[in-house]
Amino acid sequence: MPMKPSELRQVLGQLETEFTDFSNHSTDVYQDYRRALKKVSNQAEAELTERLSDYEHPGARPLEALGHWSNWLIPSRLQWDNREQSLEWVRNHLADVTTFAVDGSQIFPSKDVSPPIALVQVGWFENPHSAAGDYQKDIRLLVMPPSELQVKRNGRPLDRQVGMRRFQMEVERIIEFMEAHPRCDDCLVFFDGSLVVTFAEAFDLECRAFYAEQIVNLLRASEQYRVPVVGYIDTSQACDVLQMLQCLEVLPETTLLNDAQLLGPAMKWGDRTPVFSCARSGDARGQGILSLYEEQEDAIAFLYMKANDNPPVRLEFPRWIFDEGKFDRILDYIRGEIIIGGGYPYVIETADQVAVLQACDRRMFYRMVQDWSTEASINIQFSRKMISKQLRRR
Repeated sequence: MPMKPSELRQVLGQLETEFTDFSNHSTDVYQDYRRALKKVSNQAEAELTERLSDYEHPGARPLEALGHWSNWLIPSRLQWDNREQSLEWVRNHLADVTTFAVDGSQIFPSKDVSPPIALVQVGWFENPHSAAGDYQKDIRLLVMPPSELQVKRNGRPLDRQVGMRRFQMEVERIIEFMEAHPRCDDCLVFFDGSLVVTFAEAFDLECRAFYAEQIVNLLRASEQYRVPVVGYIDTSQACDVLQMLQCLEVLPETTLLNDAQLLGPAMKWGDRTPVFSCARSGDARGQGILSLYEEQEDAIAFLYMKANDNPPVRLEFPRWIFDEGKFDRILDYIRGEIIIGGGYPYVIETADQVAVLQACDRRMFYRMVQDWSTEASINIQFSRKMISKQLRRR
């Protein structure tokens, strides 16, 4: 039965006061943090570092000189009259620079198939930005058999096991690229997501350790082969800078605000914040995920940068990139990819298009499994519902 617009309008009207109160409270909290930001941003880096030394996990620690930038806004001063001018800037900065990204997709186990079977596919895009216009797109797939999908005694969902395998395959493919391009001065790898895998803190200890191990392997490879990698978070909910401000000023704890919302106002395209070291704590249940990063626990730096009309994106990267003075050049590579992609890195967008599995791929996968199991006399049972759908769609 279709929704009744009049009834929805009435329900929304009953909530008007609640939404107004929420908005007013959010504004008050935001103003408190903006005042604190303005005050703290005028203090010297050495002073802030000393004040933060009493905290084991203050959220963030400054790595770059802070006292020269009001509200921690570093202007890029990159403006063009038209898109052709911006693309000319890209050509000057990205010519013969190889950018690389990996993304993954999966077909989760279905309740209509027994025993369980899943498919993981990773795709990548390698773009040398050469005059010849050559590039590489390819995929790698893995079928997960029942032995990898058995329900563990801890009750871990099958979908999570598939997600873990996909994550591992993405990281492994990136490391392969690094091994093939050691000490490449004109390379940049994009990691689609955060290098600080806080999402894993909600999982069991084995899962947390697994995700931490994958990122540690990635960070070690980047450091060993001297190939820069940048974690690109388009919509970040991180609150590391907010946590740092709470250590420096008397401020209320809040769930109504995040770093990007606080730092974004007045930013123009290409502007960024100073560089910070991530020192994120865990939640009330235990230690944060960084405690599992071994020697890489303090090795992740981050900043926020304006990339489009939305709040600034978060960039995370190994600290060695900043320590060796390579970051400004890497940042221009990132800006170039964002310009090509119209507000989002083209290399990540393309890797996603290569990797994605559509509904038609899902149907083909199960149809091929069904045909293969029949030919090989392997007992894989499909529900009558699925068989009916497959027959109708052949």
